[in-house]
Amino acid sequence: MVTVSVCMIVKNEEECLGRCLKSLQGIVDEMIVVDTGSTDKTKEIAKECGAKVYDFKWTGDFSEARNYSFSLATCDYIYAADADEELDEENRQRFVKLKEDIEKLDIDIVQMYYCNQLSFRTVYNYDRELRPKLFKRVRHFVWEDPIHEQVSLEPVVCNSDIEIIHRPRENHAGRDLASFRKAVDDGRYLSKRLHNMYARELFMGGTDDDFIKAKEFFKKSACDTNRGVDEIKEASCVLAHVAVLEDDAPALLKYSLKDATTEMSSEMCYELGEYYYGKKDYDEAIIWFFNGAYECESVLDIKKSKELPRLALAKCYRALGNEEQAADYEREAAECEKGE
Repeated sequence: MVTVSVCMIVKNEEECLGRCLKSLQGIVDEMIVVDTGSTDKTKEIAKECGAKVYDFKWTGDFSEARNYSFSLATCDYIYAADADEELDEENRQRFVKLKEDIEKLDIDIVQMYYCNQLSFRTVYNYDRELRPKLFKRVRHFVWEDPIHEQVSLEPVVCNSDIEIIHRPRENHAGRDLASFRKAVDDGRYLSKRLHNMYARELFMGGTDDDFIKAKEFFKKSACDTNRGVDEIKEASCVLAHVAVLEDDAPALLKYSLKDATTEMSSEMCYELGEYYYGKKDYDEAIIWFFNGAYECESVLDIKKSKELPRLALAKCYRALGNEEQAADYEREAAECEKGE
């Protein structure tokens, strides 16, 4: 059976770390916890659970900390875990079976299902998704093709049936948004993936101040000829929200038109609805909230096409004195929240 090192980076995780590590005891062979500056009992709990604990001075770069944790591993495979995750007994048994089976196969990466996303307002718009979680520590390269042979560079990836329960105890948007701002201030060009994640973080947990601070970055992004259609739509949604905050009608028109060059997003419809609601033009607001709920799709925040526009429709009809219609939309919103 192969051996597995668990590698984690943590900070002030005393509330959940013990639960995570105990769910891994007996099925992994080494637990490595890299602490980035805890001021609570995180390190003590890690040691009590049998983990090796190392200190790492926080630099604002999650990848740097992750890479350090991986460098300390000594087993055949590395399992990348977070403190707010856990495995139940059924999935512990699946993990053990995976360790038995993987020894017979030349697999570099194993993906597992990450579950419980929508319950905690994370940046993901789905409740269950495959993520790469288990990695071969030392990769063996092989030659392929009978002639003009070359080394195979693509990793061998398999999908497992293991489900990881995600139980975040708080929204990390403030911390993550600060990291995005630092990367931008340091002159880093955000990849398409990070551009998307920055916009998602803003809509999922950003404050008004976070949106204002992001304004200049997304203004440049909206005009960047190296950015694709998706990124321009994301930037337009962020800037439309800022325009509503600043009561800037010309800017709202500008970015809503950018969004409308392709199919309009639910986020943009929602911002237009909010603008007209703020002006007490409830009939116009209803049109846009309705479009967001029933005619368009979300690009960043799934709730902007589900319960949020329906709740907004309810407040519009209530402002117009139509309690029956308001109650109908509130019932629909509740059904959306339950996933019905």
